[in-house]
Amino acid sequence: MTAERVLNIARRELGVKESPAGSNNVKYNTWYYGREVSGPAYPWCMVFVQWCFAQAKVSLPLRTASCGAMMNAAKKAGRWVTKGLRPGDVVIYDFPGGAATDHTGVVERVTASGVVAIEGNTSQTGNQSNGGQVCRKTRPARQIVGAVRPKYEEEDDMDISKLTDAEVLALGKRLQQVCGKQPVSSALAKELQEAKEKGITDGSNPGAFCTRAQAAVMTLRAAKK
Repeated sequence: MTAERVLNIARRELGVKESPAGSNNVKYNTWYYGREVSGPAYPWCMVFVQWCFAQAKVSLPLRTASCGAMMNAAKKAGRWVTKGLRPGDVVIYDFPGGAATDHTGVVERVTASGVVAIEGNTSQTGNQSNGGQVCRKTRPARQIVGAVRPKYEEEDDMDISKLTDAEVLALGKRLQQVCGKQPVSSALAKELQEAKEKGITDGSNPGAFCTRAQAAVMTLRAAKK
């Protein structure tokens, strides 16, 4: 669930551009450096990734603007993978020419030939590793060096308070659906049938949780019978 939260945050940024073009002056750099910056010393593809994970309150192995430094930190932490990529992984690329680690993004979907990722500081048609915009990109496997595997499962288990209200409600609804399908025990079946006949309950979803309001209504119905 946390991986989807990171991706939802990244999706909302699609189309954001640095201003002016070619300046690297963008809100993610301002957040990372604590002030407005501009110029060739401030590429921001990894900074965009850092910003998305910070908004979701998910930690990465290192706070850095460097793809190479992140890769090395992930290897040291045992969080580096080169196969079996998943949505939410921080993928690092090596494009033809240039550095060994050119660019990064957050994997949105794994395809038969590579990945679809949401990336900062790229473009749809121009410079792919310093293009000045947040875009959804389809990348071939041959360009992928590997990926950072964030601690999604561990962080979800440790702190459920990070879930949004909407996520908690969705989780509760799913629990109700699963529990509601469970059959009623033989010890209760006869009395449940009697309660249905007396209009205390309709008997649907017998294993689902009961809210205080539902319990109060059923008690009131029973008292009136």
